[in-house]
Amino acid sequence: MTQHTALARAATFCEQFNLRVPILMAPMASACPASLAIAIANAGGLGGCGALMMQPEAICAWAAEVRAGTNGGFQFNLWIPDPPPKRDATAEAAVRNFLANWGPQVPPEAGNIALPDFEAQCDAMLEAGPAIVSSIMGLYRDPFVTRMRDKGVKWFATVTTAGEARAAERAGADAIIAQGMEAGGHRSAFDVTQAETHMIGLFSLVPAIADAVKVPVIATGGIADGRGIAAALLLGASAVQIGTAFLRCPEAKIPTAWADAIGKAAPEDTIVTRALTGRPARSLATDYVRAAMASSAPPPAPYPVQRGLTQPMREAATKANDVSRMQAWAGQSARLARAEPAGEVVRRLWQETQALLA
Repeated sequence: MTQHTALARAATFCEQFNLRVPILMAPMASACPASLAIAIANAGGLGGCGALMMQPEAICAWAAEVRAGTNGGFQFNLWIPDPPPKRDATAEAAVRNFLANWGPQVPPEAGNIALPDFEAQCDAMLEAGPAIVSSIMGLYRDPFVTRMRDKGVKWFATVTTAGEARAAERAGADAIIAQGMEAGGHRSAFDVTQAETHMIGLFSLVPAIADAVKVPVIATGGIADGRGIAAALLLGASAVQIGTAFLRCPEAKIPTAWADAIGKAAPEDTIVTRALTGRPARSLATDYVRAAMASSAPPPAPYPVQRGLTQPMREAATKANDVSRMQAWAGQSARLARAEPAGEVVRRLWQETQALLA
């Protein structure tokens, strides 16, 4: 593969999905304000919204706000729901007692967290009319895929293995988002029991998936500068999706302690943990995360019970701007993130990429 071929493939992707730059904003549920999506779309990339915890009216309101600020495209993202978790009152009590050392007392009912209705969220996404809907943790069912197609909405399926990619293509995905283990936030494994055993780095994952499917591949995980984008394109990707590299942008509006810690984090300063939500996710190795992963700590409850149990601590940490107890997702290339406007980040990254591949 020549360098020219890599840029040509990216150009074809941009033409197909109405972009000027093959850079997608990762739909980060904890950091996807409309302001960030607007800035990235106005710079030629694709905005993104992680709608995991959003009620239908909030989904429509987010889309309306973005459309008021840009003519650019955006994607909505949802998790494919897991079966109801198995509850263990004794184990949850142990987690609550442990969390009392890190924040407010956790009430017994905190684990009864109710997620938004998935079907209602799906209806709201289609009503909002995004260019693209993406998925993680599995695949949309055939009836919803048919509804997307009828409305002209494209489906990008996030995967962590070549086998998942083949399944997504068979199910009708228009593009595959290949998530390497370097990525910040949650692992998109279809089977949660394999999320920590099938930890594939992006350099191995992208060519494996590019060889396995015929639809375009979007690389994500640990990409934060032009070198990472160029490498992904040379390995067979048609575009990249970026999360952590946008978190220090003012438009991301995350707590300053989290943003500052990202800028100082070496790759080994991040860790995959279930301690915050019950699902494996890459976080800064904060004081709480290290303590919660120690052998003396109680095992985390399943998702979303653990999310509910840690919510009082996380809310208190955000209010106090205390990153040691915060939900502070970060990919392994966090240190490369710069505190500059998101539009400048998009332009700089694509200029770097083009210079390397020219």
